[in-house]
Amino acid sequence: MRRAARRRDGATFAVGTPYPEQADPKWNRVDAALTGAWTGLSRRVLGPAMRWRLRRFAGLVGAQGGALADLDDAGLRVRADALRAPLVRHGMRAELAAEAFALAREASRRVLGLRHHDVQVMGGAAMLRGALAEMETGEGKTITALLPSVAFALAGRPVHVVTVNDYLAARDAEQLRPVLAALGISTGLVVLDDPPAEHRAAYAADVTYCTNKDLVFDYLRDRMALGARRARGRRLVDGLMGGQPAPLLLRGLHVAIVDEADSVLIDEARTPLILSGGDGAAEEPELYAEALALVGGLEAGLDYRMIPAERSLHLTPRGRGRLAALAEGRGGLWAVRRAREELAEQALSAQHWYHRGAQYVVAEGKVQIVDEFTGRIMPDRSWERGLHQMVEAKEAVEITGRRRTLSRITYQRFFRRYFHLCGMTGTAAEVAGELRWVFGLRVARVATHHPLRRRNTGVRVVADAEAKWAAVVREVAAVVAQRRAVLVGTRSVAASQLLGERLAAAGLAAEVLNAERHAEEAGIVAQAGGAGRITVATNMAGRGTDIKLDPAVRDAGGLHVILTEFHESPRIDRQLFGRGGRQGDPGSYVAIVALDDEIFSRFVPATWLASLRGMAAAHGGVLPERLGRWVRWWAQAAAERLNAGTRRNTLANDENTERMLAFSGRGE
Repeated sequence: MRRAARRRDGATFAVGTPYPEQADPKWNRVDAALTGAWTGLSRRVLGPAMRWRLRRFAGLVGAQGGALADLDDAGLRVRADALRAPLVRHGMRAELAAEAFALAREASRRVLGLRHHDVQVMGGAAMLRGALAEMETGEGKTITALLPSVAFALAGRPVHVVTVNDYLAARDAEQLRPVLAALGISTGLVVLDDPPAEHRAAYAADVTYCTNKDLVFDYLRDRMALGARRARGRRLVDGLMGGQPAPLLLRGLHVAIVDEADSVLIDEARTPLILSGGDGAAEEPELYAEALALVGGLEAGLDYRMIPAERSLHLTPRGRGRLAALAEGRGGLWAVRRAREELAEQALSAQHWYHRGAQYVVAEGKVQIVDEFTGRIMPDRSWERGLHQMVEAKEAVEITGRRRTLSRITYQRFFRRYFHLCGMTGTAAEVAGELRWVFGLRVARVATHHPLRRRNTGVRVVADAEAKWAAVVREVAAVVAQRRAVLVGTRSVAASQLLGERLAAAGLAAEVLNAERHAEEAGIVAQAGGAGRITVATNMAGRGTDIKLDPAVRDAGGLHVILTEFHESPRIDRQLFGRGGRQGDPGSYVAIVALDDEIFSRFVPATWLASLRGMAAAHGGVLPERLGRWVRWWAQAAAERLNAGTRRNTLANDENTERMLAFSGRGE
């Protein structure tokens, strides 16, 4: 069982573990309620005070800039080396942290030609204080994270800069490695397919760039490698007895700086991270095809009930009886009631809730899951309990073996184990309460360097998909005629391909960026700001490449962003809208959606939708805008409540599993 000790600064840490990490905090519903209330109050009452402290710190950093500018490169390195001992001895005192920030700012200016703006210094200061900096898209979060990275590294605290994909991790490491090297700080990069020895070397660096999934899986691999010899004492005894302790990949959970923090800590926190291995007792592939054929004899509504909001279904008493009759005489698992009912429900789920071009794509003869938040393929992920194999059978591709869970942990429990957790994102205000309750993270909103010039041109809710795509094509044609650039966001691969075909039929050439073209994304996005350019993308969260506008496009009004389907969280909508009007550029955005979009069909009662369609017909095919905004709010609020509940249940189940394993003498 994980025990905890208390540091002099009041933080608790796990003892009997192979490397430093913080003990799991204990929470309950009262804590959640009080934290939520305090978060709302602090944002209104203490927010101005925090901004004042951040501005004051930025002034301290600026005051040191002149002296550093007079030093040569060797002198700058000497100054950085001289700062290490005071930082280790005294911690992040304001004057010492300000000097570290000033060193990072000067090194960035010399090496990259990029000098941090005061608002970026404020964002870095917020992270230094253990907060999540909310910064607008395009405000330079990559070099903002450099500031606290330098401060912590000079203080001797290993830093993990966590990004959402391999491309961003490699890009940031490559860009910032020479800046860190100028200050005597080493840089590591964790790449998925590298051997363990290279992962270990990357984590041994002062600052390590990695993805959230690689980091957590490496942590679980450490747990698996240790087995029963997890405690320091057991490892010491093994060494004295001539044993060879398992080599570990990480060297502790000291500091984590999480980019796109709401995506990692909120959106991806609905499912645990599972380290799995092959299951030698996999069923015959014919079993899945048999299940798909068998459920064809069941009737929706009578034999099984679908729950759209939860994307789930269950057999009714009549359905269970009908299934037993259909399976009679088949033998094997079909003779076992619980087994055949689970097979049937998985087959029905594969047919009704998992669709090619939406939840997955078929590439290289394999079913590959698409991340609904980033639009990227996740080749190393699979669904549990035979669902993945059922989808493979539906698509008539080779059936892979079922996987057996070796170790698991949720993002919530993992990231809470860092002694210092902070991050940055463009969209966090909506989930500030949950971030404070679960992770102890405050949200600090940082002002933009230039005033925003992004215009909201409204919400148009039409009756059906046919009307929506027609309206989108008209909107694109009108904007392109002004010699502006257009970015259209869709929620699925299938929708992006359909729109690409509609635009081509109208004589409008578009670049389509989706999970099937992920290798080309940087080039496509980089060119999306040209005059008359049309880009259709499944999701822009975490793309990491700026859309740079041609001067002619900027003069004509900038990038116009069109959202074609609301996401379950308004934060994801804001991420897309934020692609326009970056860094003081002009820009505009509009939402053109349909009442038969998935979010409405799942979360708005069918009787309401029928009435809304009638109202749309009475107003020329488009709902009055105020009503359109209301139905959006209703659907997204319902989705957010469901997803927040799922995250709470995921965390509670993970904590319960850990308690049971600890009681039985087996850790994670």
